[in-house]
Amino acid sequence: MDSALLVSFPNASVGGNGWRKGNLNKSFSGSYAAVRVSRSRAWDILERYCGVGSQQHLLKHHTRNTKEKSAFYRRHGKRLLVNATAGHPLESEPGACNSKSKWNSIKNAIDAFYRFSRPHTVIGTALSIISVSLLAVENLSDFSPLFFTGVLEAVVAALFMNIYIVGLNQLSDIDIDKVNKPYLPLASGEYSVGTGIMIVTSFLLLSFWLGWVVGSWPLFWALFISFVLGTAYSINLPLLRWKRSAVVAAMCILAVRAVIVQLAFFLHMQIHVYKRPAAFSRPLIFATAFMSFFSVVIALFKDIPDIDGDKIFGIRSFTVRLGQKRVFWICISLLEMAYSVAVLVGASSSFLMSKCITVLGHAILASILWNRAKSVDLNSKAAITTFYMFIWKLFYAEYLLIPLVR
Repeated sequence: MDSALLVSFPNASVGGNGWRKGNLNKSFSGSYAAVRVSRSRAWDILERYCGVGSQQHLLKHHTRNTKEKSAFYRRHGKRLLVNATAGHPLESEPGACNSKSKWNSIKNAIDAFYRFSRPHTVIGTALSIISVSLLAVENLSDFSPLFFTGVLEAVVAALFMNIYIVGLNQLSDIDIDKVNKPYLPLASGEYSVGTGIMIVTSFLLLSFWLGWVVGSWPLFWALFISFVLGTAYSINLPLLRWKRSAVVAAMCILAVRAVIVQLAFFLHMQIHVYKRPAAFSRPLIFATAFMSFFSVVIALFKDIPDIDGDKIFGIRSFTVRLGQKRVFWICISLLEMAYSVAVLVGASSSFLMSKCITVLGHAILASILWNRAKSVDLNSKAAITTFYMFIWKLFYAEYLLIPLVR
């Protein structure tokens, strides 16, 4: 069957009687013998179809030159032979093609939005909110429908805002992304600027609407401050586009990832969901301090693979100023320091299970980080980008450990 599928029609010609069976048998004699079906029935169907329907279609649309004729037979001949030998109606093929085309369009649209949403930031946002929400749990009875509703409200509203922020950044960096990240939908041309504006505006409105409807002031202020900082970071207006300054850009990321996520979403659960007074516990303080280190590392490291585009468009990141190697090892050092402090905090816990898990967990993560860092080829953009995504995996892992710090 494979050989039958791969066959072409080199000697096909258009005439009053269609194709001659003699020529067809000569073309297919080697490959068609492997197909255990009635040869005469298959060729009768092919002759009848091609002699009437395909001949008229060919004369109408494919008479410009011989190449177009040959391409037509190569394109349709394979499908006709498969349907003929299987006994399927030849006329059903256009519907199948349309169905496949629609399905491919849907898959392409999903893939484009997936890349546009920057999934590593979406995962990080969702995990961080769930983790911090667990810090507000004091006993098993707190795991009520109210808890899950409160977490869902916070996660959905924050994800809508996250898509607005990363989308606005792409709208503002189309030319830079053509150099640094050409696979993004706006940089590649899959999305027009109008489509990008429509998406970010829709998600911004949805985020604020949900925050207002929920009625949680900590949640609403978290969304509003994220909106202000995310807009000021990216948009190219006077006194804005703070990403041009390495220090200010790092402070924006630190404020959102380290401070707002930890404090505001904890207070959302503590005050709005559980109706308890605001209280800053030891685990919450640890989470804020640790994620301050991590946020600075993400702010610095994200520019290492983007050095080429940043140089061209005048973005004075720390990587442009200090060089890739130096910034790389600064990031590794900061993370190792954070893990060392986390081990000490875990060792001081009065809960044996918390002590064992947090000490062992952070020690393992620190060891994995060091071993991976030593093997990175700093001359390879692909290797640096892969390591950057590895840092995000460490970010996720930390939010799995934070609820266990007691």
